[in-house]
Amino acid sequence: APKAVPHTTESLRPDDVTYVHENDDEVLADTEIDEFSEYFNCETPPKILITTNKKSSLETRKLLDELVNVIPGSEYVKRGKVDMKDLVKQSTEKGFTDIIVINEDMKKPNSVIMCHLPEGPTATFRLTSVRLKKQLKRHGNASSHRPEVILNNFRTRLGHTVGRMLGSLFHFDPEFRGRNVVTFHNQRDFIFFRRHRYVLKTAKKLGYKSWDRD
Repeated sequence: APKAVPHTTESLRPDDVTYVHENDDEVLADTEIDEFSEYFNCETPPKILITTNKKSSLETRKLLDELVNVIPGSEYVKRGKVDMKDLVKQSTEKGFTDIIVINEDMKKPNSVIMCHLPEGPTATFRLTSVRLKKQLKRHGNASSHRPEVILNNFRTRLGHTVGRMLGSLFHFDPEFRGRNVVTFHNQRDFIFFRRHRYVLKTAKKLGYKSWDRD
């Protein structure tokens, strides 16, 4: 007999009226012309600029180093005294597709601003429970291969857009031989992020090593 699905708070939660189905005609029509359509049509590869607030602390720079490592092909640019409006203009002129800005409070990173160029959308995410690679026991070693991306539970209209925004940060042609995976799991308006690398043990079994979790 098939294994029963365990009853959890999330599995017993009734469907939200804002949930949309993958094959919804209106959603499919929107995705053909939205801001991320060129990426998902494999026409424009991502080019990501990552920076910080104007005076970043050591803890913020540690997170910045992790993000540059997580997103292959991303580039760190020192913010200096450039304001956000000029940063967007300069980044667009240099061919960047997205900007990620790490903000901090009390010398600790507390939020991330993501801006899709040239005209948005823009989103702000609050950071909680950040764990860097060195803080994880028995963490695996990162490689430079482009990762597979898993987007889970982005089922509302807004969630669908946010999922496409996050997915478009990574190259649309993953290098499967690297066995690198990044996962974004949405649960009750919290987005859990984890990066891991799976290990092929036998033809039927596999394991994984986690080296980053935010």
